Amino acid sequence: MENKNKNNILKTENLTIGYRQKKQDKIVFSDVNLSIEKGKLISVLGKNGIGKSTLLRTISKVQKPIYGSVFLENKNLNDYSEKELSTKLSLVLTERLPESQLTVFELTALGRQPYTNWIDKLSEKDIEKVNLALEQTEIAHLKNNRFYELSDGQLQRVLIARALAQDTKIIILDEPTAHLDMHHTLKIFSLLQKLVAETSKTILISTHEVNLAIQLSDEIILLTENAIISGTSSELIEKNAFDDLFPKDIINFNKMLQQFVINKN
Repeated sequence: MENKNKNNILKTENLTIGYRQKKQDKIVFSDVNLSIEKGKLISVLGKNGIGKSTLLRTISKVQKPIYGSVFLENKNLNDYSEKELSTKLSLVLTERLPESQLTVFELTALGRQPYTNWIDKLSEKDIEKVNLALEQTEIAHLKNNRFYELSDGQLQRVLIARALAQDTKIIILDEPTAHLDMHHTLKIFSLLQKLVAETSKTILISTHEVNLAIQLSDEIILLTENAIISGTSSELIEKNAFDDLFPKDIINFNKMLQQFVINKN
């Protein structure tokens, strides 16, 4: 994902990411230079605690970079107002929703807030966008259900529908399958693949489902102990980039199978 494609929608330049710890900057990664192309499903991979969420939160302006810049459509992220950015980029985090009586339709409709008037009244266009998002995520039949009545898999689809209703060019999801079983995890990945194909949106997802990501993603951003490596699955496999992702006494990457397998020795 080097910066050589005019089709790029988001890029970072000399980016240093991290957070404040006891009044000092705790650096997670330095000199991060990524270019992300339009209309791709991109998975962010790496072991627990390595900085996947920090990277996503930084490129979505949830937290500030320690150094360097993020550009969205060739415009510095710092030059976007919050409202303007919310029409360009939507975010699905793993945080629990506050208790409420919202229906699936109403929760999805919150994605239209960047466009509604000062009394938050939905226009016909807003309602069309919400209904389309529900159809795209295959949950239109649940529109009148209270969101707390849903399964974890159904609720994740509602959160994706809300991001779709927001009608942004980029959707960023932080661990959307963290609480799902294998069946629903695969369904969410398949849904994201379908959405990229049907809408040409760019979708970034951080995940621990490494084998699924390798198989289903258009491109991968891999966070290792020493660097951030990006490219297609085939490119990263050719570079042996996955070999040291996990301790080899437990799990190994099988280059022929193109997936991690349990070490039985």
